[in-house]
Amino acid sequence: MNAILTPHRPIQALPDHLISQIAAGEVVERPSAVVKELLENALDAGASNITIRLEEGGVKRIAIADNGRGIPADQLPLAVERHATSKIASLEELENVATLGFRGEALASIASVAVLTLTTRTADGAHAWQIEGGKITPASGAQGTTVDVQDLYYNTPARRKFLKSDQTEFGHCAEVVRRIALARPDVAFSLSHNGKTVDHWMATPISKRSASILGEAFANARLALDESAGPLRLHGYIGLPTASKGRADAQFFYVNGRFVRDKLLTHAVRAAYQDVLHGDRYPSYVIALDLDPALVDVNVHPSKIEVRFRDSRAVHQFVFHAVHRALAQTSATAFGTVPAPATANLADTSQPGNGKLPWVGGEQTSFSAQFAAPSASGNYQDYSQSFRRTEQDGVAQTTTSYGALFNNPGAALHDQNNFSTGGVAASHQLSNDEYPLGFALAQLHGVYVLAQNAKGLILVDMHAAHERILYEQLKNALNEDAMSVQALLIPITFYADAIEVATATDNAEVLRSLGFDIAAISPTTLAVRSIPALLKNADAQTLARDVLRDVREFGGSRVLIDRRNELLGTLACHTAVRANRSLTTPEMNALLRQMEQTERADQCNHGRPTWVQLGLNDLDRLFLRGQ
Repeated sequence: MNAILTPHRPIQALPDHLISQIAAGEVVERPSAVVKELLENALDAGASNITIRLEEGGVKRIAIADNGRGIPADQLPLAVERHATSKIASLEELENVATLGFRGEALASIASVAVLTLTTRTADGAHAWQIEGGKITPASGAQGTTVDVQDLYYNTPARRKFLKSDQTEFGHCAEVVRRIALARPDVAFSLSHNGKTVDHWMATPISKRSASILGEAFANARLALDESAGPLRLHGYIGLPTASKGRADAQFFYVNGRFVRDKLLTHAVRAAYQDVLHGDRYPSYVIALDLDPALVDVNVHPSKIEVRFRDSRAVHQFVFHAVHRALAQTSATAFGTVPAPATANLADTSQPGNGKLPWVGGEQTSFSAQFAAPSASGNYQDYSQSFRRTEQDGVAQTTTSYGALFNNPGAALHDQNNFSTGGVAASHQLSNDEYPLGFALAQLHGVYVLAQNAKGLILVDMHAAHERILYEQLKNALNEDAMSVQALLIPITFYADAIEVATATDNAEVLRSLGFDIAAISPTTLAVRSIPALLKNADAQTLARDVLRDVREFGGSRVLIDRRNELLGTLACHTAVRANRSLTTPEMNALLRQMEQTERADQCNHGRPTWVQLGLNDLDRLFLRGQ
């Protein structure tokens, strides 16, 4: 195909109207972009009540009225000029942006592709003023500003062809309003479309605003989050893993009040959920990150939806650990304190060959035998053997410590005189704070444990629950020991581009802290000299590339942790109690007590729930009681 050559032209300045059209193409992508820019201006003006009226998806009309400070009449001509703003006045203020808007392009860009009428009145103004087409006239109106945008893209019909249906465009506008309403629950918002009110939110706490926008399902399955570290503060609500969704349409992250889609923040939250999220599910959350404006650059893209952090690694780690800690609590114990199990001895039920569970009583021989369970890949058997061998290296504890996992189920024997023949305390003696998972009633089909607590009936998947308990024990044991490094007898060399070489050179200390020794031996070659001993059987080249990519993008890497957890998860799965294993009542109660003491015990390693609660009201509805 022959290239089309453009005629030679001299360099010349673009006309003002063409400059405005180019700027509008960056700022005014569709009606929702107009809504976003005008709402941000209203909030910057101190509005406490904002009304949004749309017609035909915002294409025909967008009218946004607020009760903010208003604009003095003598400043109206500048308000619709390009790069004119009251938000910043110096480079120092640009590097410390504390407002939602600051570019001074929105009104000018909108005016270049639509018919814009701006009516405003200040607190000390005798009346309102209006500007349209550059002409200023007196008008009537209360304090605040009303921006009326009509016939979007009337003078650029080609752009209008790219718009979707009215309903689709309205959906995008409504989503923008939802995002901003979540960020500012102290402000009242009202949204109408074609004369019909669609949403109306009064000023309210974030707990009620998030429940109103994300729904009762989120409100009933969320965890509060509020952590600080130096100049960073993370607060809001995160959804329980059991309330995950098939689409990422309930994820709201704000940086200094500005909604953002930042891959570093998204990665940090996703990594925190990784151990408890099932399959391709997405968590729901409303999270706000507050920090010094000097530590974040919001001047990255005209849409202001992307940001860049001065210390991306510190931010990533802070967000990850804050969310990870919040998810560590189980919903059973989130609102109560569970006492530690009392010491008791069930050794008489732990001997092999008597039909009892080998993991009750700490018999190393019976537990260790399960480490040799075959796996699909065949690699985990080797790993389990090396896991025991590395005791002298300080990488792992002996298997005895895991075999004694249920060595202290004394709470299961809590006051035997109060137990009925089924081994369960009378319902009036059960407490929400003490033993929230209740006491065992029976075992169902060798798979589920039926238990009774103060709220009603609990069903526990015994294999999934035990798998999570073992998994957390294995992780904690490894985390308490130093990283063991395996030096390679023959370094693995591979071709690397300039970015990979620079990453390895500039982040040598970070890589060493992760257990990697990756050095450049030429401008285009990297050599892997050592890797974590835990992953000695992994493909060193692929592992190194993955780690370098993570270090480059996020300032650190979770590749090691993810691979390690994958191995430990498989090990726990093979070791956990299997279906159709008959459990005694003390053993079932021991399982319940250990679940209450284990972080993230609400889900197994694969993200599936380990237990569900059926309240007395649920049971009454099943049998039509009280109807």
